[in-house]
Amino acid sequence: MTKIKASQGHPYARIMGVGGYRPTRVVPNEVILETIDSSDEWIRSRSGIATRHWASDEETVAAMSVEAAGKAIADAGITPEQVGAVIVSTVSHFKQTPAIATEIADKIGAGKPAAFDISAGCAGFGYGLTLAKGMVVEGSAEYVLVIGVERLSDLTDLHDRATAFLFGDGAGAVIVGPSKEPRIGPTVWGSEGDKAETIKQTEAWDVYRNGGAPAKYPAITQEGQAVFRWAVFEMAKVAQQALDAAGITADDLDVFIPHQANERIIDSMVKTLKLPEHVTVARDVRTTGNTSAASIPLAMERLLATGEAKSGDTALVIGFGAGLVYAATVVTLP
Repeated sequence: MTKIKASQGHPYARIMGVGGYRPTRVVPNEVILETIDSSDEWIRSRSGIATRHWASDEETVAAMSVEAAGKAIADAGITPEQVGAVIVSTVSHFKQTPAIATEIADKIGAGKPAAFDISAGCAGFGYGLTLAKGMVVEGSAEYVLVIGVERLSDLTDLHDRATAFLFGDGAGAVIVGPSKEPRIGPTVWGSEGDKAETIKQTEAWDVYRNGGAPAKYPAITQEGQAVFRWAVFEMAKVAQQALDAAGITADDLDVFIPHQANERIIDSMVKTLKLPEHVTVARDVRTTGNTSAASIPLAMERLLATGEAKSGDTALVIGFGAGLVYAATVVTLP
């Protein structure tokens, strides 16, 4: 039997830099109320959301990603040419092929990196981070660019009272690179496909074949109460498992960065996990809304930019959403 040479990797991986991009248009709840029968008070009490960002025609999935990626690369102190792989998590890039990651890689000047898209909904950043960690440790890439990006305004039914106020647009990115010490913990991830119908796109794209267009453009819909119960009760367990896997307790945490789906879910998870008062909790949802795969890196970037979190802090991150899928891990902030 021929012996295969092992890859020359690194003992550990870490997040080296972070960047974010929010579209210039800020959309307050008053705009949402033009198409649904609700109130600003009701929206805030149910979700915590006051404003969100919606992309213009020029703020494409690729354009927003390039902006976020540039900031992450600069923050990491590397050059675009050093990026060996580009992973993009998104559900709102509408071309089946090619992957938007290839276009982004070219536009940032990364040369010829591995480049591919993944679809893991609101857990997409955690999935991408885990893949990037594996690449660095295994040795197939020195530095990996992980991007979570969404234009969910393209998939929002503005007449759906249950979801019209939830979604926003944006891109968040990180650079994952080598480390001499563990800075990205074990990932606790999984899926519950028997609950796939609770968050879904209303119509598949093939309904447009042969002129069979539906009355309404496809949009994201969800069974709100079912999703809320699952997120509150099941995802707190997953978060605790991630703490256990990293060998720490809630007392050891500095920061908690959950998927920015709903502030009531965030508050419930904080309570269930019994997080100490010293733990900073990301609440980017208030002004950014639910940006799916982009929500965790965007929240991370804002916490570091405002000084609410600092380099070297220990953070628990957890994403969860359509699939239903989830991913949680403990990281050291760049």
